[in-house]
Amino acid sequence: MDGNGRWARNRGLPRSVGHRRGVDRIHPVALACSRRGVECLTLYAFSTENWRRPGAEVSALLRLLATMIDDEA
Repeated sequence: MDGNGRWARNRGLPRSVGHRRGVDRIHPVALACSRRGVECLTLYAFSTENWRRPGAEVSALLRLLATMIDDEA
């Protein structure tokens, strides 16, 4: 899910807001895919390049992903 940080920056918002908005779109997108008969949806949410980000941002991203997985389980 590339571009969430840029989306936030372009609106004068913290990158974390962009990351949160990206996560918030996963469920509606998955539902829309299901309604259209998509049987398998793959999302790339964290790449090896993300490890090069500042530690605080990496930690926040991992917490956000863990929370999303817990909420959807």
